[in-house]
Amino acid sequence: MTSQVEIEIDKDLCTGCGICIKFCPEDVLAESDELNQYDNHFPEVVAKDRCIVCRRCELYCPDFAIEVEEEES
Repeated sequence: MTSQVEIEIDKDLCTGCGICIKFCPEDVLAESDELNQYDNHFPEVVAKDRCIVCRRCELYCPDFAIEVEEEES
């Protein structure tokens, strides 16, 4: 069995604090060039294959804007 990681980012909940980017040990996230409806730069997934499913981004996000799911296939 292999597992696949899904990282969902609700860009409109994000306030652009960058905590998720700073706490990711594998540099999976980076700041997007795009802005959300509140003019905040939200994170984007740049290296999903490096995600170790530690969920630090999800746990430390003060806005509950990130959800990490590990799916078995």
